Amino acid sequence: MNDFPEFMKGPKNKISSRSQYSKGIQGYVYDGADGSQMAFWIHAIDGISQEHVHDYDEYFVVVQGRYTLLIGGKKIPVGVGEEYFIAKGVAHAGEYNAGTRTIHAFGGKRVKREIEE
Repeated sequence: MNDFPEFMKGPKNKISSRSQYSKGIQGYVYDGADGSQMAFWIHAIDGISQEHVHDYDEYFVVVQGRYTLLIGGKKIPVGVGEEYFIAKGVAHAGEYNAGTRTIHAFGGKRVKREIEE
């Protein structure tokens, strides 16, 4: 597969571009009853995710392509099928290639939908 299934990309779940630290990505979000979120990202272009910090934990897995995590001056390549856990309070950024798809779980509310704004 080179894309997420259409049912996962419903317009009501589309993430607002104002909720993102990255350019050239499209995302869709699902909310947990406990305030957590799952986000599905599609990276259309090569780019970077600006450094940021969350007050909740983050877990992600690369489904397609390659994502390079930047933490404490270190580059951590995360390839297809690999996962990474980022503890709350840890500053992180990233680099991604066009065509990369990732799935993220956030221990808190990370993004807003376009229709919420």
